[in-house]
Amino acid sequence: MSRGGGGCCPSMDLMRSEAMQLVQVIIPAESAHLAVSYLGDLGLLQFKDLNADKSPFQRTYASQIKRCGEMARKLRFFREQMSKAAIATSTQFSGTSLEIDDLEVRLGELEVELTEVNANNDKLQRTYNELVEYNIVLQKEMVTDPSKQVKLGSLSGLVPKEKAMAFERILFRATRGNMFLRQEPVDETVTDPLSGEKVIKNAFVIFYSGERAKSKIVKICDAFGANRYPFPEDLGKQLQTIQEVSGKISELKATIEIGLAHRDSILKNISSEFEQWNTLVKKEKAIYHTLNMLSLDVTKKCLVAEGWSPVFATSQIQDALQRATVDSKSQVGSIFQVLNTQESPPTFFQTNKFTSAFQEIVDAYGIAKYQEANPGVFTIVTFPFLFAIMFGDWGHGICLLLATLYLIIREKKLASQKLDDIMDMMFGGRYVILMMSLFSIYTGLIYNEFFSVPFELFGKSAYACRDPSCGDATTEGLIKVRPAYSFGVDPVWHGSRSELPFLNSLKMKLSILIGVAQMNLGIMMSYFNAKFFRNAINVWYQFIPQLIFLNSLFGYLSLLIIIKWCTGSKADLYHVMIYMFLSPTDDLGENELFPGQKLVQLVLLLLALVSVPWMLIPKPFFLKKQHEQRHQGQQYTMLQATDESVTELEEHQDDPHHHEEFEFSEVFVHQLIHTIEFVLGAVSNTASYLRLWALSLAHSELSTVFYEKVLVLSWGYNNIFILIIGAVIFLFATIGVLLVMETLSAFLHALRLHWVEFQNKFYEGDGYKFVPFAFASIIEEED
Repeated sequence: MSRGGGGCCPSMDLMRSEAMQLVQVIIPAESAHLAVSYLGDLGLLQFKDLNADKSPFQRTYASQIKRCGEMARKLRFFREQMSKAAIATSTQFSGTSLEIDDLEVRLGELEVELTEVNANNDKLQRTYNELVEYNIVLQKEMVTDPSKQVKLGSLSGLVPKEKAMAFERILFRATRGNMFLRQEPVDETVTDPLSGEKVIKNAFVIFYSGERAKSKIVKICDAFGANRYPFPEDLGKQLQTIQEVSGKISELKATIEIGLAHRDSILKNISSEFEQWNTLVKKEKAIYHTLNMLSLDVTKKCLVAEGWSPVFATSQIQDALQRATVDSKSQVGSIFQVLNTQESPPTFFQTNKFTSAFQEIVDAYGIAKYQEANPGVFTIVTFPFLFAIMFGDWGHGICLLLATLYLIIREKKLASQKLDDIMDMMFGGRYVILMMSLFSIYTGLIYNEFFSVPFELFGKSAYACRDPSCGDATTEGLIKVRPAYSFGVDPVWHGSRSELPFLNSLKMKLSILIGVAQMNLGIMMSYFNAKFFRNAINVWYQFIPQLIFLNSLFGYLSLLIIIKWCTGSKADLYHVMIYMFLSPTDDLGENELFPGQKLVQLVLLLLALVSVPWMLIPKPFFLKKQHEQRHQGQQYTMLQATDESVTELEEHQDDPHHHEEFEFSEVFVHQLIHTIEFVLGAVSNTASYLRLWALSLAHSELSTVFYEKVLVLSWGYNNIFILIIGAVIFLFATIGVLLVMETLSAFLHALRLHWVEFQNKFYEGDGYKFVPFAFASIIEEED
């Protein structure tokens, strides 16, 4: 697979992280902006902050970042306006490109124009809403007969209907009943001029006497949000006013429509280039943030950068710097040099869309130490396989496969959409689910279960009834009439009285075999780590005794299981393992599986006992001897065969010429804890793998219950209505319990087996991730 390429097959480089180097780049000030921009496009250099002691406001490019922040604010304003106007942004970039200074001017002009248009539109809309309300008031005939008019003051307007009763009560109390209020509901909702919201209102007219009463009424109207409008007393003036208001409403409506059309045209012009502008501003802001991490030299004509990059990226980084020098027409080129350091480099694995989800499962536990063996390589196979052991049903596996194929087929469309949290997790792990479904189909075929129903897919059953009386749910009376069933569990076991004991025994023993195999793989990986880091102490005093201890006990148990299967012996393996410790010299009797078993058990028990002090005692003494050799002659030399415990003790030493005493007691306690943890963990971890048996059995039994007690039972009533209800219940139970809850349960248990039982044998996971300066990831994160 090509470096950084696509595809879906894992690269073997995934076993160990990329070789990294600490580099220093000296860039002339005139080409610094362009150089950082090209490095951002490349995305293979992680800059170190050389100005960590300075606040953001004390840094060189603080003013430029402030400018970019202001432009980002204007773009957010445009986005809000386009969202309100239901105008979508165009994803196609126009051919024209703007410099950042020209863009700043353009954004400023557009903001002023758009703000002015919005202000005018808001003002016109408010006036229009007031005129509409005024027209409503005028339309309501709320005047008394002219012959009966008395000289009273009047106020008219609209009040929200929900406040009408309280409005009337307060008016009555404030004027002590010296007023007359008449209200009439408005048929349609009215847009309030102040809030711009649709409100149900009542039209009112108030007759009062005296200026004092008027002032009180005006204050109450303002408090209740009642809009007041002049109401002519003369009927002729009323008609004239109605005509004038209607004419103004028509004129304003036309004017508002022209204003909105003008606003939409501005927003459409913005939308065609919005994404391009937004990307440019994000890039500029990221560039200046990065430039602020660089230090100025004494002459203030050059910027000095330090950072980590993969070794393979050296030529690409140099090419980018050279292009920046040429394009900026700088007289002086950039200087690129590799620095020697004892600092631990970041961890960088090149993943693709297939391997990234599996790598994230490992990274959730801890980022791999620089160039230690990566469990992600094995996780691609072992994780879905352990899941499938607990989820073995090829019917359920096909359901998972169909769901994940939908996500994979539509991945381009779904990748461009904003998904909810659950859907986003499923989409991100679509290839994990794909592998889980394929392995589930495989183990389901081995278990011979399709929604708990067995099928004779690989030939006829090896057994048949001796006579018709054995046709009930029992294996008694069955005789072997054909060769063994060619693949998986013989379908005759399903539904028989012996099904549960048989599958219990099979799955329990398989769980132990798989668990011991995976733990041995973890111990083997510790050997490859020790060889890679040239740590001979860990090979002789960690790897070898751990391998001996585990296999003297549980490797031997696995061997006995295989021998028992091959020979058909009825030996009690529980009895064999218990009395291997309690009475190692006693005769095995009927539990003997092979000649010389007693002697083999004595040797293995002795090896297991010897391996414990082998792990515990020699290593601290050798570490002390190494420490003394390192510091002889007041010199520090780089030692490849360092141990984690020693490294931790010396990490805090800032002065390289200060020699701290070797804390032997602390190292010994650390080794004691490590030894106890492994010895007890060998037992508990093996027992932990029995969850494979327990969850597989639970999944199978739940599937059987739903099939027999829901679907088959409803079929037996010979009633179409009951059958439909039973089918619906079966469908929802299968989806909700078996395809959702059981999938999540099996996933979490497989995750635990990898994190605790497998990875703790060799994986330290105390590294830190390589996070290069890359425009692609910056834009993706902000979106």
